[in-house]
Amino acid sequence: MAPIAEQGDRVKKYIVVAIIAAAFAAFVAFDLGSLLTVESIKAQAGALAGFYREHPLLTIGAYFAIYVVATALSFPGAAVLTLAGGALFGVLVGTIVVSFASTIGATLAFLVSRFLARDALERRFGDRLKAMNRGVEQDGAFYLFTLRMVPIFPFFLVNLLMGLTRLRTWTFAWVSQVGMLLGTIVYVNAGTQLAQIDSLSGIASPGLILSFAALGIVPWIAKWIIARLAARRVYAGFTRPRRFDRNLVVIGAGSAGLVSALIAATVRAKVTLVEAHRMGGDCLNTGCVPSKALIKSAKIAEAMRHASRYGLRDVEPALDFRRTMARIREVITTIEPHDSVERFTGLGVDVVLGRATIVDPWTVEIARNDGERQRLTTRAIVIAAGGEPFVPPLPGLDATGYLTSDTMWDALADLDAIPRRIAVLGGGPIGCELSQALARLGAEVTQVERGARILPREDEDAAALALASLTDSGVTVLTRHEALRCEVAAGEKRLVVRSGDGERAIGFDVLIVAVGRAARLKGYGLETLGIETDKTVETDAYLATRFPNIYAAGDVAGPYQFTHVASHQAWFASVNALFGAFRRFRADYRVIPWTTFLDPEIARVGLNEQDARAAGIAYEVTRYPLDDLDRAIAESATRGFVKVLTPPGKDRILGVTIVGEHAGELLAEYVLAMKHGLGLNKILATIHIYPTMAEANKYAAGEWKKAHKPEALLRLVGRYHDWMRG
Repeated sequence: MAPIAEQGDRVKKYIVVAIIAAAFAAFVAFDLGSLLTVESIKAQAGALAGFYREHPLLTIGAYFAIYVVATALSFPGAAVLTLAGGALFGVLVGTIVVSFASTIGATLAFLVSRFLARDALERRFGDRLKAMNRGVEQDGAFYLFTLRMVPIFPFFLVNLLMGLTRLRTWTFAWVSQVGMLLGTIVYVNAGTQLAQIDSLSGIASPGLILSFAALGIVPWIAKWIIARLAARRVYAGFTRPRRFDRNLVVIGAGSAGLVSALIAATVRAKVTLVEAHRMGGDCLNTGCVPSKALIKSAKIAEAMRHASRYGLRDVEPALDFRRTMARIREVITTIEPHDSVERFTGLGVDVVLGRATIVDPWTVEIARNDGERQRLTTRAIVIAAGGEPFVPPLPGLDATGYLTSDTMWDALADLDAIPRRIAVLGGGPIGCELSQALARLGAEVTQVERGARILPREDEDAAALALASLTDSGVTVLTRHEALRCEVAAGEKRLVVRSGDGERAIGFDVLIVAVGRAARLKGYGLETLGIETDKTVETDAYLATRFPNIYAAGDVAGPYQFTHVASHQAWFASVNALFGAFRRFRADYRVIPWTTFLDPEIARVGLNEQDARAAGIAYEVTRYPLDDLDRAIAESATRGFVKVLTPPGKDRILGVTIVGEHAGELLAEYVLAMKHGLGLNKILATIHIYPTMAEANKYAAGEWKKAHKPEALLRLVGRYHDWMRG
């Protein structure tokens, strides 16, 4: 049924296009444009006026129909028709007739543009248009009204462009009716003085256009006043200081906080950075850095265990677990100076170690680690308190004890040997990474996931490779298993789970809870200020909270919990906080990459197949397997693929998933391409070093090119070569 419906829509579009083309052909062939001039209207004014006196309703009806058709088809001459309306009907009747005729015609043009082009445009540029359509949904009526107020913008162009958006038809109609009214009155009134008018330039004089432009600014001024009034309501009950100690106070010294403070110091603002625990936040101390160091050690152990893959003898690694954990600490210590108090103090940041509480929108109180209390007044605040592991309310969990991705590093560092049996609760990226690494280091790891598969945000083919890799590493992966409780039975700690086969108990020495992370929101005074903190801090598109001078960035703001996204958000939050009085920037989430650091890695950017299907976006898939790549073959790293999603028949990149060694590094080329609008043809035309893993990107582009080669042209070329051979 769907193809038949699509074919029917296509036929209807052809019919509409044919009607429009025929109308334009008639317009040119019969020189109808010559009738839509001031001179022509003046010459026919007497005859038309006489006909109107004898047949008023017929004249109004005919004029109304002509105006609607001319506007709907975007014919030139609407201004002249408006003058004719004034000359024929006078100011009152002319304004009423022209106002409704122009609105109906404009709405028809709007609908024709939408019917013919919007769907095709969204299929090609859907991901790029999402932000625009969100803006239209929020402020579309306001922007349309300002455009209607300023005759510098051709009305027919406004009609056509608005038709390509998601603006509601009724909203377009009534806003157009109101917005065009003043201009309609001016032109209709001028039409009553038709004998004194020589050309349209006499009406649309620079002075008049500037007056309309000034009127067009009025809604913006009104919007600014409304925003100021709304801010006054928000700040009611608080006393704004006359002077401020700081331009910016940043709460939290993780990725978002460090970048926010650095930007402020760079632009010579006076900024204080408050950190309650350790500089560098979770990423440096308990997240990205230690986990990647652990993964590297585990990868070396796996390579030793399977050295025969490389023509060597397999050897079981002799694990010195305490030394392994000490190396992780050394890695952190080596990187620490990058995020240290000393470095940021040297860059001009006032760093305070302590717990910050927002007392009012301009005051932050700090319970310093040295026992002192400090109060600072500030023009703006950035909340960058980060996140923490979410611990589910599982019965018996506290009694048996558990670790998280935050607490496991200190706990395991004190052990001489790796725990024999480790249960990992959670099948997301953190749970998968830890499960594989710990299994490769010799633990018996059982991973429990409630859902149907691990890594549910990835496509099934990527998740299947991840499952196979985990299993090969010795992990027992239990999907569709719901954790019920923890218990101690016969001196053994157990995790009781339930599946379709009933309940079973999993014995463990250590349980790691890795079911996700939650924003760290308690204790900062947000509740007393009325800032919504359901799961994250509620912000607008500019990362501002309900208070225009308080911003949030990183895990506390969402929607992504990645270190690189936190840094990205920090730019918007800090710049808007410092310079928002002049201009604010919407946070840009169009191209967000991420990687799950399994072996092989899983990296992606943009849409994958399940996202595209859920959003109803048409796509085609180009796939290049790594077992065809020379460098991958040479390194026995052939597991994986490059998968690129593009619109049907187009080389524009909608999204990429790469599974393979160094997938995170390989993805960077596609991130750059998507950010700057480069398609697969550009990647194919770029020289890649041989032999490298990065050639996979070029070969994937080549697969797309082969699937879209011009067969008809190639047949002609083949005939040419046949002819050249005689």
